[in-house]
Amino acid sequence: MVELFVAERNATSLNELLSSWPVAEIAELIDEAEDKEDRLFIFESLSHELAAQTFEYLELQYQKEILEELPFDRIPEILNEMSADDRTGFLEELPPHTVSQLIAVLSPQERTIALTLLGHPENSVGRLMTPDYTAVHAYWTIQETLDYIRLHGSNSETLNVIYVIDENGYLIDDIKVREFLLADPSKKVEDIMDHKYQSLYVDDDQEEVVAKFRNLNRVALPVTDKDGFLLGIVTVDDVLDVVEEENTEDIQKLGAVEVFDEPYMNISFALLIRKRAGWLIILFLSEMLTATAMGFFEDEIAKAVVLALFVPLIISSGGNTGSQAATLIIRALALGEIKLNDWWRIMRREILAGLTLGAILGFIGFCRIGIWHFTIHMNGQMAYGPHWLLVAFTVGFSLIGVVLWGTLSGSMLPLILKKCRLDPATSSAPFVATLVDVTGLIIYFSIAMVIMRGTLL
Repeated sequence: MVELFVAERNATSLNELLSSWPVAEIAELIDEAEDKEDRLFIFESLSHELAAQTFEYLELQYQKEILEELPFDRIPEILNEMSADDRTGFLEELPPHTVSQLIAVLSPQERTIALTLLGHPENSVGRLMTPDYTAVHAYWTIQETLDYIRLHGSNSETLNVIYVIDENGYLIDDIKVREFLLADPSKKVEDIMDHKYQSLYVDDDQEEVVAKFRNLNRVALPVTDKDGFLLGIVTVDDVLDVVEEENTEDIQKLGAVEVFDEPYMNISFALLIRKRAGWLIILFLSEMLTATAMGFFEDEIAKAVVLALFVPLIISSGGNTGSQAATLIIRALALGEIKLNDWWRIMRREILAGLTLGAILGFIGFCRIGIWHFTIHMNGQMAYGPHWLLVAFTVGFSLIGVVLWGTLSGSMLPLILKKCRLDPATSSAPFVATLVDVTGLIIYFSIAMVIMRGTLL
């Protein structure tokens, strides 16, 4: 039916149909519409209130597109009806001159709220919070509080938690609404208070908020200034947006890509190349050190060409284990499972893990050389020459050394970056792999020179 109403441009029937749909599904319908005119028609067919609610759920690219095409008189309706936190998230993605134009069309009250929220530091709690909450006083009775909630609760972002403030607006407690529903209506609010509440500071980093929500299992937390004055609340839906954004950034950094500010399909080709070329050039120049290391051991390779056969095996094993360790430590740091002062415990675990993993791979490598040598030898050929056993020991011990070095490098580098107040995700898997490639060659040929001295070398 939707396709039919859109094709016929029957706005009245489409609005009647969509008015019973969940807002998220209407937004999905608009996002998935292939034609720009269809997206605009669906949006314009919605009632003012439903359009504003739907706008909050749209992808950023379609929000911009619709705002550019909407009649000017509808823009204030949409922006004024949006929740303050979602509107702030939308405005901070726009160019400054566009933000100024849009703020100018807001009502005086909404303009004040928008300017206040945008005035907080970027990526701070202040940019996430909404001033739409329900607060009561401790001296009110439960019945007075319930009457107040019925009268004013529709303007609140959430009613799961009611906030208790003093005469000057300072937060003194938060109480779940179920406590009010189960309490004696004649009691006062202060009778059910326990003064055990958690709050966020308005200038806290958004990443800290994620950790608090995860630990406290709350749907909303109050936001205060340094003196405890209640400014607003942050709800879990906004925190989930932060989690998605932070995870996307970390994954892109782990892949040695600069963070994309737009969806993949919307980013220009030139910007796509620029975001990817930087790290690739750095990694390419770093890998040139591998060639330098190979050149340093040129004489050894000339004497024992068989060593060159196992270079890819050695450096890839070190790179893979380094990437594994880096990924584990970066994720553990992000989840708060480890802290910087755990570095010694982490190092001990990784030393044991590196030795164990290296021994496993070294044993497999040793057996592979032995089996391959004797299999081919029985056909009348010498696979690795008369000194195959020395080659096998060289590969086996080299794998232990390279894997150990890979796990140590991969686990310690994120901690070092964290200590230097840099993003641990910058120690991307490709970067760790490149680092271990170069040093792995040095370890490999150094062990070969010790084991094979007087024979092949």
